[in-house]
Amino acid sequence: MKKTLLFILFCISQSFYAQADCSTALAVCGNSSITYSPTGIGLVDEQLGGCLIDGEHNSIWYKLTIATSGTLTFDLVPTNPNADYDWAVYGPNAVCGTLGAPIRCNAATVIGVGASTGLNMTSTITSAAGGSLTPYCRYMDVVAGQTYFLYIDNWVGAGSSTTAPFSLTWGGTATLASPFTNPALQPNPFVPPGIPAANPNDPREVLVCSAPALFDFSTLTAGILNGNPNFTISYHTSQNDALAGASPITTPIIVNTTTIYYYSIHYQDPTNPNNALNSCRQIGAFKFKLGNITANDATIFACNNNKKGQGIFDLTTANVFGGANVSITYFPTLADLNAGTSQIMNFTQYLSAEGTVYANVTTSDGCSDSAIITLRFYPEVVVSDATLRACTTDVNLNTATFDLSTATVTAQTGTTKKYYPSLTDATNGTNEILIFSPYISPNGVVYIKVINGNGCFGVAKVTLQVIPPVYSEVLKDKIICIEDKTTLDAGVGFDSYEWSTGATTQTISNVGVGTYWVKLKTGECIALQNVKVYASEQPVITSVDISNTTITINANGGNAPYQYSMDNIIWQDSNIFTNVKRGDHKIYVKDTYDCEPIEIGIVVPNLVNVITPNGDGINDVIDYSALANKQNLVFNVFDRYGNKIFQADKLNNYKWDGTSGNRKVPTGNYWYSVSWNENDKKATPVKYSGWVLVKNRE
Repeated sequence: MKKTLLFILFCISQSFYAQADCSTALAVCGNSSITYSPTGIGLVDEQLGGCLIDGEHNSIWYKLTIATSGTLTFDLVPTNPNADYDWAVYGPNAVCGTLGAPIRCNAATVIGVGASTGLNMTSTITSAAGGSLTPYCRYMDVVAGQTYFLYIDNWVGAGSSTTAPFSLTWGGTATLASPFTNPALQPNPFVPPGIPAANPNDPREVLVCSAPALFDFSTLTAGILNGNPNFTISYHTSQNDALAGASPITTPIIVNTTTIYYYSIHYQDPTNPNNALNSCRQIGAFKFKLGNITANDATIFACNNNKKGQGIFDLTTANVFGGANVSITYFPTLADLNAGTSQIMNFTQYLSAEGTVYANVTTSDGCSDSAIITLRFYPEVVVSDATLRACTTDVNLNTATFDLSTATVTAQTGTTKKYYPSLTDATNGTNEILIFSPYISPNGVVYIKVINGNGCFGVAKVTLQVIPPVYSEVLKDKIICIEDKTTLDAGVGFDSYEWSTGATTQTISNVGVGTYWVKLKTGECIALQNVKVYASEQPVITSVDISNTTITINANGGNAPYQYSMDNIIWQDSNIFTNVKRGDHKIYVKDTYDCEPIEIGIVVPNLVNVITPNGDGINDVIDYSALANKQNLVFNVFDRYGNKIFQADKLNNYKWDGTSGNRKVPTGNYWYSVSWNENDKKATPVKYSGWVLVKNRE
C-alpha cells in the first residue's frame, strides 16, 4: 500500500555524491516515497551474499522499522535507460557486519526507463540471479518491531559509468515506523520556513533584508518545530548532508540568494538513545530571497484654516508603501527615526506647520526603509472682510434686515458658506446661524466661514451697519386757522418723495388741517415721516366786566397777544372799551394767528344812579328783569362796608326797591353788581357793577 510523505520535501529528486554504509544506513521513516541517485559506495565494501556476487557499485543503504504487521512490497523504477538496479533485503533484525544471506535478492538484467524491480504480491521467487530477467520477488510478511536493511545498487554494465536516479514507492498492508506520523511523538505539524516560491516545485523562500549577508539559521528553528518536543533541527548546504545529519551549519554564515539550503528535522528519544526512530529525519529545502522594501517619499496636505499657520495632518494618508503586512512608525526628524526616539503617537491628527516628518516602514521579516513625508498646506481659502448696510426697519429703528448671503467675502468658486455669530463659533462650527436671510440685527458683526472642496476654510468678518432713517429737517407740524390752507415742504436732498395725498413732489399745497405722511427715499432706504397740520387754538373770552360805560374784556387761550374789536373792523390792543352806549353790542377777539375772531354779544344795561322808593311810580326801583333771559343772572346790593344787603332773583323779578329784610334802608349810596352768562357757546360770564343813591323818606 502506497503511503504519502506528510512533510512536503522528504521526497527527494536530486543527486547525492556521498553514500551510506550499512552502519550508517539512512532510516526509512514511514511509507514515504524516495527518489535517489546513488554514485559510488560508502566507506565499506560490504559482503552482500545471495544474488549479489560481485560487490557494490553505485549503492545506498536504508534501514526500515516495521510499525504495523502485514505484507510489504515496493517498486523501484529507474529513470535512465542505461541504469541497471540490483537490490537485497537483510533481516529481520540483522546486524551490520554479520548480515548473512539476504531474505530477498534480485540481480535480474533489466535495463531501460520504466524497467522496474522490487517486491510484489504476485511473484513467487525470493531471489533472482543476474540475467534471469525476473525483476520482481515475492512480498515479505513482516511483524511490528522488526528491522530490515535494504541495499540498492546501480550496476552499470559494459564498462558504462551511467548514473541515474530511481523512484522507490512502498506498498502492502504493513506500515513503517516514523516519529513523524505518530501524534504521540509529534502533536503539531512542522511548519516549513519562508513562503512558497512562484513555482511550487522550487524550494521555499526565506526573506532577508540584504544579501550576501550574515544569517543565523537558528532563528528559523522555533518556527519550524512549532512546539513539538524531542525534535532538533540542523541546517546543511547539501541534501545528502541533511539526510545524514552531516556537516551541520552551527554558526551564522554569509548567505546568498542562489544557493539551496536544507534543514533536517531529527527525532531523539529522550529515554532510549538506541531507538531506531532516532535515525529518522525529515528534510526540506529553502533559498533566501531579498525581502528588502523601498519606501516612497510622499507629500500630504492639510488645511491652514484661517491662516493659523498649523494644520492637522493624517500621516497615514501618505502613500509611503504600496504593499501590505508592514508596520509604519513616524518621527519628527531623521535622527529620531534612526535612534527610535520621539515617535509621533498622534499620527492621525498631527498638528504641524509645513515641513517634513519621517516614516519608518518595517515588514514582518524585520526589513525596513524610511521615507520623507512632506507636509504642505492646501491652497488657501482667500477671504476678505466685508460690510453690509441695510435700512432700518419701521418697527425698531435700531435694527435692520440683512441678507448675509450677499456679503462678498471671496472670489473663489466651488466654496460653501456658513454663518456664525462669533469668530470662536465659526472656528469651532458651533451656533451656526441657519436663518441668514432675512437676518434681523442691530449694528454689529457676524462671521462667514468659507469652505472649499478640500474641507479647508477661511473666516471673514462682516460688519453690519444699520442705516438710520433720513428725515426732513424742514418739514414741521404746522398750526393754521381752521379755515385756512397751507403748503407742506419736505425739503431738498431726497431721491424721491411720495405723499399720502399721492403727490410725488417736494412740496404739496392747499392742504388743510389734518395728518399727512411722506416717504422720503435716500439711496435704497425710505423714511416715513408724519406731519400734522393743526387748527390753531382760538382764544376764549372768559369774562366781561362792565362798569358804567366802560367794558373790560378778559380772554385766554390761543396765542397771545390778543386784539379786540367791537365792530370787527377797528382793532385795538387794549381790552378796555370806554364810553360804550347802553344796549346790545358785539365783542370780537383774535390772537396772533389772525384767524376768524371770537364773537360774543353783550348787553350794557341802563345805569340807574338814584332811586326814590316813595311809591310815586317814578324811580321807585332798580329793575333788571330785562336780563332775566340770561343764564345764571345774579343781582346783589352791598352797603358801603361791602355787606350784601339784598339779592334779586326770579322771586322778586330781579328788582330792588331800596329795602333790606322788608325794611327801608337808610338814605345813602349803595353798590350793586349784576352778573350773568351770555347765551353763547362759551356761556361767557358778564359782570356789571355800579352805584346808586337811595333816598328814602324818614
